[in-house]
Amino acid sequence: MKKHTVLLVDDEPNVLKSLKRLMIDTDYQILTAESGEEGLKILDRENIHLVISDYRMPGMNGVEFLKKVKDRFPETMRLILSGFADATAIVDAINDGQVYKFMPKPWNDQELMTTVKRALEQLDLQQENTKLYQELQERNKALEELTAGLESAIGQRTKDLESKNRALAIAHKILDLLPVGVLGIDMNFTVAYMNESLSNFIDISRIYPGSDASAFLDESILSIIRAALNDENQQVGCHDAGSNIICTPLKNKAGVIVTFVGVSDLGVLKWPNES
Repeated sequence: MKKHTVLLVDDEPNVLKSLKRLMIDTDYQILTAESGEEGLKILDRENIHLVISDYRMPGMNGVEFLKKVKDRFPETMRLILSGFADATAIVDAINDGQVYKFMPKPWNDQELMTTVKRALEQLDLQQENTKLYQELQERNKALEELTAGLESAIGQRTKDLESKNRALAIAHKILDLLPVGVLGIDMNFTVAYMNESLSNFIDISRIYPGSDASAFLDESILSIIRAALNDENQQVGCHDAGSNIICTPLKNKAGVIVTFVGVSDLGVLKWPNES
């Protein structure tokens, strides 16, 4: 498959044949036109990478033709062939950006082919840069969308955490107001939570979150904690020094909630393991 397509425009058929013969051994697809009007029609239906046009042509001259090419097909590279008598007009066209380069007539075959090669290399580089820029823009857009999504998710997560923290703070206040002592212990017998009313039931001078419950709880209480840890589907209770103690196991043996209830507060208490 031909990588590049080159359009040759000249009103002299012999010139077109010479140019076409010069490029016969290249991998370019060669198309020809004998006027600027015919060249524009070809450009409308073909993907042309490079146009080589004569300057002196009847009707539309080469500079006028290449200006239309630039306006309608700005990515197409443009070369113009002419005698030195037309140099001033062609230099103006080059300065206006309508023409990539001017080649004199008659041309030097090697110089012309080198110029064609370099023009197409520049086109490839421009197209590659455009492609990379577009890919960069797409990736930046995707990154912006991802960032916006993450910010939204983080914002929602923050709101959820704030809501849960408020609920937890309210729950702690409620537990502190209850006339019962509450002690949260994990599976390693480490204190995770204690409410303010716990001091009404046991000495809490040595108790703090992170302390070892086995260092200050009586063996009778420790034994029911162990029993609760062994069976997460059953509450375990006991009586101790005027208090009723209930151990409620947490799921997956995460720990237990030890509740201390004064007998005077509840009167006669029926324990979970009593019939």
